[in-house]
Amino acid sequence: MKRLVYCLFAALLFQSVSVWAQDNASAVEKEMAYRKTVYARAAKIVKGLNLPDSTQANKVTDVVTKQYQDLNDIYVLRDNKKSVIKSEVNADKEAANAKIKAVDEEVTAKVDKLHPQYLKRLAKAGLTPAQIDQVKDGMTYNVLNVTYTAYQAMLPNLTEAQKTQIMAWLVEAREHSMDAESSEKKHAWFGKYKGRINNYLSQAGIDMKKEEAAWMARIKDEKNAKQQN
Repeated sequence: MKRLVYCLFAALLFQSVSVWAQDNASAVEKEMAYRKTVYARAAKIVKGLNLPDSTQANKVTDVVTKQYQDLNDIYVLRDNKKSVIKSEVNADKEAANAKIKAVDEEVTAKVDKLHPQYLKRLAKAGLTPAQIDQVKDGMTYNVLNVTYTAYQAMLPNLTEAQKTQIMAWLVEAREHSMDAESSEKKHAWFGKYKGRINNYLSQAGIDMKKEEAAWMARIKDEKNAKQQN
């Protein structure tokens, strides 16, 4: 009987260790896959800089990769903390929401501290301000330039003051977007600022819906003209 109990215990222990080992291996594999993904992402961004020095290019790639990893660490820790809070919540949802709010504020503080440190590391790696802007554009899918070009095409009569204000807000959006955790949230930052820009232009007397419709019509006419030629 004792031998049977021992065998059952040993079997259960072996099964538990095996599951733990599999979970641990899975976590390691996921981490390695993530690191490989962000390194490839960083390398693609740096490749666009056309740096003549391969040593510098590798150094900048490491800096960009580390930024992705540092941001991910912040957001993963946030998600873990929120999961614990939600699992412990009983009837006091107000207290849980207060804790979640505190976690979000902590994340904002960490990201705000990391942001300038990252820019300093890029400068220390030998990048010029213009090249650092290129890195920012690479991290945000070049949405700033695409959006600014679209506004100018849609509204060819924009004043210089209006162009300057639009660019200033898009630059501000990019600063937030480059720290966001996903493509969706990166685009959401630009969406927020595009709303601000549209309100600003509407207050200046520009009918944005009318102008957008006219722009779409121009694009369609240009496309049809090319197909006919």
